[in-house]
Amino acid sequence: MSEFNLPITFEPLFMERVWGGRKLESIYRKRIPAGKCIGESWEIVDRPEAQSIVRDGPLAGRSLHDLWVNFRAAIFGKAPDAPRFPLLIKLLDCREKLSLQVHPPAAVARMLGSEPKTEAWVITDAAPDAELWLGLREPTEPQKFADALDSGQAAELVRRVPVKTGDAFFIPGGRMHAIGGGNLIVEVQQNSDTTYRIFDWNRKDEKGQFRELHIAEAMRCIDFEDCNPTVSAGNAESLVADRLFAIDRWKIDSARELSPPNEFAIAFCLRGEVECAGSLFQPGEFFLLPAHAKNRTVKGAKSELLRITIPSS
Repeated sequence: MSEFNLPITFEPLFMERVWGGRKLESIYRKRIPAGKCIGESWEIVDRPEAQSIVRDGPLAGRSLHDLWVNFRAAIFGKAPDAPRFPLLIKLLDCREKLSLQVHPPAAVARMLGSEPKTEAWVITDAAPDAELWLGLREPTEPQKFADALDSGQAAELVRRVPVKTGDAFFIPGGRMHAIGGGNLIVEVQQNSDTTYRIFDWNRKDEKGQFRELHIAEAMRCIDFEDCNPTVSAGNAESLVADRLFAIDRWKIDSARELSPPNEFAIAFCLRGEVECAGSLFQPGEFFLLPAHAKNRTVKGAKSELLRITIPSS
């Protein structure tokens, strides 16, 4: 059918955050609300409380969940079966540092009645002094960490990692982490919105209140042996290769097939201009190429994109 031959684009959902900024407007020309500090742009999401809506074309106005339920084979091909689209893809504008936090691995999520969450970050713009907190500096006894948390010194036990534009990081459930200020990030994650805050730098929200912490839950999730997170090399093509999702960075100087027939792919334009099936995409724009699309090539001149896929089961 002709409606499955074109790249699919979605309307972003902008989320105000105490740590957010305005870079999505200045760098990616997003039309974010005036006067708001936007920390997250949910670009592709299928959740009960948040739905991506197709922006234009023959499928305009349909939700991602509608596509997932009613056009599974034509659009998503060999994607693993699930009640909802398995990924949530965001842009993060971190003007200030985020809370020190952890997401639950699957086994702990089942015990807590929450959702497991593994994610990955690709740094698309980093300030000269940008950094992350990832894992622990050394294996740590839970009680030692709890004591440090009580004394306000827990962040000193977490590994600080300087970052630059182009770096990529994999964050499995159980890995303690925080994003420092000055980072613009593409985040690819499991379809989950479970976050347990451990420490929020004594920051208050717009109402003068401290944000809620989730110490008991976090302590059950943290991998206290996790002390050696790795950085994907800045010139690598494969950034993340996991059973949940894969992220590749392609330099596009000539035509290249984005995905094999009967397999969908999501692309994000990093640099230059990317063409697919007659549509042009600028930096900051995502599109989904349906599994049954006939024209599967992307073109560009000194362009770069991220390719996001789900391994076939």
